[in-house]
Amino acid sequence: MDRVFTLARDIKTYAASTIKRKKCELERNLAELLSTPSDCQFAEGLRGKMAPASPRQLTFLDFPGEVEVTNNACERALRTSVIQRKVTNGFRSMWAAKGDCAVRSVADTAKLRGQSSWETIKTTLA
Repeated sequence: MDRVFTLARDIKTYAASTIKRKKCELERNLAELLSTPSDCQFAEGLRGKMAPASPRQLTFLDFPGEVEVTNNACERALRTSVIQRKVTNGFRSMWAAKGDCAVRSVADTAKLRGQSSWETIKTTLA
């Protein structure tokens, strides 16, 4: 696991041929891991969950420096919505849910562009 995170951290310093070689090596390691049976029920459950996702496990190597090795940023982006849903027990109408999604989409896009979310929402509504 440390090899993958180290590779992701330093990926911009590698030549395309090196990335390709390291990806092949990691794919072999992953295939070996997924094909090795275990007596441990927990390990087998984990293997069963990892197998369908294995073709996407190394996507960050196909887009060096553009795709993160983990989905932590996505999880953090969803956190506000999840907390809002838990605190309020969700939306009571579809229009309110769609409106919230639209506002969050505009605000998050503004953040990605380095703009003020509030100013962008005001401009959008005007």
